[in-house]
Parts: sequence; C-alpha cells; structure tokens
Amino acid sequence: MTKRTSAKYKLDRRMGENVFGRPKSPVNRREYGPGQHGQRRKGKISDYGIQLRAKQKLKGYYGDITEKQFKKNYVDATRMKGDASQNLIGLLERRLDMVVYRAKFAPTIWAARQLVSHGHVRVNGVKCNIASRKVDLGDVVELGPKAQEMALVIEAQSLAEREIPDYVVPDGTAKITFTRVPKLDEVPYPVRMEPNLVIEFYSR
Repeated sequence: MTKRTSAKYKLDRRMGENVFGRPKSPVNRREYGPGQHGQRRKGKISDYGIQLRAKQKLKGYYGDITEKQFKKNYVDATRMKGDASQNLIGLLERRLDMVVYRAKFAPTIWAARQLVSHGHVRVNGVKCNIASRKVDLGDVVELGPKAQEMALVIEAQSLAEREIPDYVVPDGTAKITFTRVPKLDEVPYPVRMEPNLVIEFYSR
C-alpha cells in the first residue's frame, strides 16, 4: 500500500486548484499557495516547470502513487499502440483502487485504496488486496459483505459531488462491471489534466 507522504489537500493549494473537487478543499477559502511565500507574486514558469506541475497534479490526483509506479505506467503507455497520453490515462483509470473510487464505493481515492488493501474488495468473486492491480474489460468488482455496512461506503454513495462514469456500470449498490477503457475527455476530472505534458516531461 502506498503511504500518503503529505497532507491530502496540500496539493490543492500548491496547484491553486481544487484538484479532487471536494467541498473541504482549502482553495475554497485560501486561493494562494502554502507557506510563508505563498502570497508572493509568481514569476514566469519555465516549460520544464509547466510539465512538472502537470505531472505532480496527475500523480497527486491518483492518490500520490509512488514515482516508480507512476513512471512504470508511462513506460507501459509509450509501448502500447496509439496516443501515449490517452494510453496513460487508460492505465491509471484501470487501477483497482481507482475503479473502486469511480464506483462510489469510497469517498476519496485514499479510502478506496484502504478498502482494497484491507481485503474488502473482490474481483470476479476473488478477494484482491493489491490497489495497483489492473482491471480488465468485463471484470466485475464488488464489495464484501462487511464493507457494505461501513459508514464511509454509505457516505460515499450519498455524495452529490460525483457521478459514476458510464464505463463503470453498477449492478445494485455493491457491484460494478468495468466495460471499457475511457479516453481523457470521458474521465470526470474536476480540473483540467494534461497527460501530454506528462509524456513530454518523461521523454526529455
């Protein structure tokens, strides 16, 4: 399981955007960056800086996965046929913890990862505790009976701020089928993501 290395919403203030789309986000109250120099006027950002911010934002959105895991997704995306930036998004959306989050089984990506790592999620009827596992087309992901009664699961399903995307098809409240790999414009990001800049960052 990936350990969270910094406060959940610090990324929001650093980017100046509500990256996770949550009402608790501190940028709703303070739009400037964190730290004693947060309110200083920002200078012009270099091309490298723009690419680095795009990478940090995308990586942070997926629960601050490790650099090693994130770069592996980039390598796999460049080896696949087609547009590498679209492939990267497809691979990230196929992570089991992200599918659990998209299905509204958990209120945050970190809660989704915890559900998986604690053995509360089954893929095609088999318990799986590996958050980075890739979900294949047609796979059925469901919650175990204990998880269905958890307060955080019930809270997640009542969240009005998120909709279940159409590539995750629900069957009742505790089971979904992953029907297809989404394109960038189909993924319900609360802010604009630029995977093309991430590809440029790594291919320098």
